[in-house]
Amino acid sequence: MKQSEKWWKEAVGYQIYPASFKDSNNDGIGDINGIRQKLSYLKELGIDFIWINPIYQSPFVDNGYDISDYQAILKKFGTMDEFDALLAEAHQMGIKIIMDLVINHSSDQHEWFIESRQSVDNPYRDYYIWVDGTPDQAPNEWQSIFGGSAWQYDEQTGQYYLHIFAKEQPDLNWESDKLKDELFTMIRWWLDKGIDGFRLDAISHVKKDEYSVKATENPFSPFQNVSGIEDHLTELKNVFDEYDIMTVGEASGVSASEGPEWVGENGYFDMIFEFDHISIWKHEKDGDLDVLSLKQSLSAWQRALDGKGWNALYMENHDVPRCVSVFGDTSPAYWQVSAKAIAMMYFFLQGTPFIYQGQEIGMTNLPFSSIDEIDAVDSKRLYQQLLDEGRSEEEALDIVANTTRDNSRTPMQWNDHLYAGFSEVAPWLLVNPNHQMINVADQTNDPESILSFYKKMIALRRENKGLVYGSFNEYLPENEQLFVYERVLEEERYLIIVNLTDEAATYTLPTEIKTTWEVLLENQSGQEFQSSGTFAPYEARLYRKI
Repeated sequence: MKQSEKWWKEAVGYQIYPASFKDSNNDGIGDINGIRQKLSYLKELGIDFIWINPIYQSPFVDNGYDISDYQAILKKFGTMDEFDALLAEAHQMGIKIIMDLVINHSSDQHEWFIESRQSVDNPYRDYYIWVDGTPDQAPNEWQSIFGGSAWQYDEQTGQYYLHIFAKEQPDLNWESDKLKDELFTMIRWWLDKGIDGFRLDAISHVKKDEYSVKATENPFSPFQNVSGIEDHLTELKNVFDEYDIMTVGEASGVSASEGPEWVGENGYFDMIFEFDHISIWKHEKDGDLDVLSLKQSLSAWQRALDGKGWNALYMENHDVPRCVSVFGDTSPAYWQVSAKAIAMMYFFLQGTPFIYQGQEIGMTNLPFSSIDEIDAVDSKRLYQQLLDEGRSEEEALDIVANTTRDNSRTPMQWNDHLYAGFSEVAPWLLVNPNHQMINVADQTNDPESILSFYKKMIALRRENKGLVYGSFNEYLPENEQLFVYERVLEEERYLIIVNLTDEAATYTLPTEIKTTWEVLLENQSGQEFQSSGTFAPYEARLYRKI
């Protein structure tokens, strides 16, 4: 079944974590004007839209995902006038702007919650989820995703409120029509301003189960993709359908088989971020990459949505370590080729590719030497938990340093100067010392650089509709080193072969793809197409049928 053509299917996205992208006023924190300064860089890279992590008014308990005013900009990021200028300048360059939308919960400093906790009969009381309990007995055993009870006792009114993340992030009550009307009015306000869509944070959590329901082996099951959520999401979709925008939902707990319901022709969103191939909450160092599991996860979503819906493709974001450190090899021998191999592996799957800031130059995890160098609250909590379990400080730090979200939040490496061209003062988070070797300036004019490779991939995807709309066929699914797949659109055929290991990989391709192929892109100078042969460590090649 052929996919319908949409602008957001042909687009390539770029995720910006504002605090770490570019500091324009030298206070050590990235800002809106820093993004404006780098629009020409993004245009040259070839991206079509930017997804910006939250820049709203916030106490910043959870890095801006605790919003106290949805229609105001946090001062350290800039002003609404500066945002309007960013929007206008981006649009002039043909770059769209996607905002992060956090509507599962608000900050406890939001005026709605300040009112809500005043009394049990306050008009805003049912904007949040309040339940009876005693100081020493919570309503049930539900656990927060951030650890500990999901309930917080409020002495003033003698009830508990629900927070599935931090206690400073009370969950909004989607059973309240008045609350939803407020949210939908706010959404229209932003869309009327001219933004081009939303990434919806934690959207699979907005429906909660009955409080008598106990968690399954998944501790978050009572508030993750719960039956009945479709009613709320349909109302939300009806608002989005009033505009020509792009929507991508963060949808933990949604399986590949459920994907078409979420992102099909009549789905709630245009695409969703799924987590099957990325473990956000992993708490141990990984060993060697399990290539089979990675392939199975990605291919399951490709098959489930082929002709029925659309994928959001990503290998990095603000919540996970750097992909070359997790899936590749950061040694001098393999850093560059493995970064390119990972890039090609995901970029030509069916879906809209997202690039996270710094991914396009192969930024790596930072070698943290002390827990004091880490900012992430969940990482500090995990470190203490590991110590309590009897791990040594060295062992606990080793685990936390390899899994912390701060690995992806270190400042963008623009050049080899003291603070990597991010700022002229010490930034809010450490700059990776390898910025002297890994930076935009050094890679910009190097035709063999990772940055140049990303530019080539973006250009090829734009020039070849089959790499956008083509169906997906996987080959050699049991091969433990190679990911081999084909994209087919009518007479157009493309073949992608990637070795995801640091050892040579031998192969024999099935007869149906033994045809005449030309090389469109490769990360190592290899031989012409062969139906059987050997791929060098981390070798990656894109072929087109002649």
